[in-house]
Amino acid sequence: MIALDTSVLVRYLVCDDIEQAEAARKLLESLTAQQPGYVCREVAIELVWVLERAYGFSRGRIATTLENLIITEGLVIEDAKDVAHAIFPYREGGVGFSDLMILAAAEKSGALPLYTFDRKLSQLDGVSLL
Repeated sequence: MIALDTSVLVRYLVCDDIEQAEAARKLLESLTAQQPGYVCREVAIELVWVLERAYGFSRGRIATTLENLIITEGLVIEDAKDVAHAIFPYREGGVGFSDLMILAAAEKSGALPLYTFDRKLSQLDGVSLL
């Protein structure tokens, strides 16, 4: 297994640098279930941030991208269940993807409630406004 950085996924998805996009495409197309690429939680979170902020992708487009990454046979997504669970509320708006992943980590660790000053996040089960 190899690990993939956010920049590789961004180049593949956005294709704004032809040379890097081609290199990313070749690498990603070489991945298999037996020799997969690993995408850690931090890369998934950063990918969402970059696609939103730098490229102006809609939440719907980003959510679909995440769904496609999860089902890609040649990729192993760290905590894929958490990512999948965060997709619907993220797509619907309000709470940011990173906040949803923070809540998932707190839930998994049994560290609830999650205290926050974020009013949108505090509306979710398991979260308390401080």
